[in-house]
Amino acid sequence: MNPESPLDVRSAPPRLVVGGLGGDSGKTLVSLALVQAARQKGLEVQAFKKGPDYIDPAWLGWASGRPARNLDTYLMGVEGARQAFLHATPGVDLAVVEGNRGLYDGVDALGTHSSAELAKALEAPVVLVVNATKTTRTVAALVLGCQTLDPAVSIAGVVLNQVNGVRHERVIRGAIESVCRIPVLGVLPRIPAVTLLPGRHMGLVPPAEHGDLAALAGRLADLVGPRLDVAAILDVARRAPARAWPVAPAAGGPDGRGLRIGYLRDSAFTFYYPENLEGLEAAGAELVPISSLTADGLPSGLHALYIGGGFPETHAAAIAANRTFLDDLRRQAEAGMPVYAECGGLMLLARSLRQGEAVSPMAGVLPCDVEFCATPQGHGYTEMVVDTPNPFFPTGTRMRGHEFHYSRLVRTGERLETACALRRGVGSIYARDGVVVRNVWATYAHVHATSTPEWVPGLVRAARAQAERMDRGAAADRAASVNG
Repeated sequence: MNPESPLDVRSAPPRLVVGGLGGDSGKTLVSLALVQAARQKGLEVQAFKKGPDYIDPAWLGWASGRPARNLDTYLMGVEGARQAFLHATPGVDLAVVEGNRGLYDGVDALGTHSSAELAKALEAPVVLVVNATKTTRTVAALVLGCQTLDPAVSIAGVVLNQVNGVRHERVIRGAIESVCRIPVLGVLPRIPAVTLLPGRHMGLVPPAEHGDLAALAGRLADLVGPRLDVAAILDVARRAPARAWPVAPAAGGPDGRGLRIGYLRDSAFTFYYPENLEGLEAAGAELVPISSLTADGLPSGLHALYIGGGFPETHAAAIAANRTFLDDLRRQAEAGMPVYAECGGLMLLARSLRQGEAVSPMAGVLPCDVEFCATPQGHGYTEMVVDTPNPFFPTGTRMRGHEFHYSRLVRTGERLETACALRRGVGSIYARDGVVVRNVWATYAHVHATSTPEWVPGLVRAARAQAERMDRGAAADRAASVNG
């Protein structure tokens, strides 16, 4: 930005953070119902999820009708998270940020990178969701503790969840309003969350696999929405301080014009940050969605393939049955096509996926098998330093990401080449990550393009090199045809 030119500033919209005392407090349920109710009032809503996550943002995107975004001060820094917020909110009437874990839970005892710290960075009031099961006045003590732990966090109201009847509500409401001096903004009865939002090993079942989204919308509107004081909650959001923060100009990107980059997009592979795909499109690349479940093979003319995460383990039989696709993927990878794979993508590229006694053949690009386990094998933030030449990133590149996987690599039969030393996290093998085979990069770490600015240029650069190889090959074929 030219220091002599006027600052580009953008006003932050009405906003709030939906926090909780811990996981499974009901934050997602309240956030979805609030977003849905606000849209029914004609408001344009931008939803966010604090922290690295794919499933909750998918649900928030479903409710809001526009892609939900992640805000993470560990990955992006405080200013980076604020910039991501500003870039996503022009023209919106309301921003709803769903927190993660407990309000003050961060990466250390100080609560660094917690939902509370994000709320302060955005100067957003907090609506606290509290599971009231088998407790009354103690709820007020818990809320009061959250208020006094950091007075800079503006806790504006409480939504009670799992309330057992009118008397239970009356006692808790009276205690909170007399002790904490903030209102109760909603009261949800004992609705088993699983009946609305079923879960499994990694959290909620994604929207792409939900049986009836229209019925769910109706149930949220009937069971949850009327039990929230939506008008009062919207008033809380509108009381957020009016701020006009400087907006950083968009950085110049690589030239991806003329490149075709495929990505797997089906119910087995849904874990993609919008910014990653948008970054490739902003560079000029054409994105080509592909289904691992129904495609006969990779489309012709691709210059690279991006395989995100998801649930290949729940679709293993269907993926394995699509042998023509898997065989074509292996052939093209062996011929040198750049493939960037994360977590579920790594699993797809292995020889097989083992789940107990069941073994499902996969693409066989990587000389190893993957075993699905009953407990997480890696969960949390990762930090990697690229220390080995590879098709995507220069050596010395530092990358922050996150991992959450129940699988692990087994039966390698040979030592795998890896590109990254780990500074934090579990990784894929040998306490390292970034398995490299030819022009394939496979990792358990998920990377966000905002926090790793080298990601888009790396993928575009690899695709450009492939395009040049393809052009040279086509030219050689033409020459041979003429000479023949």
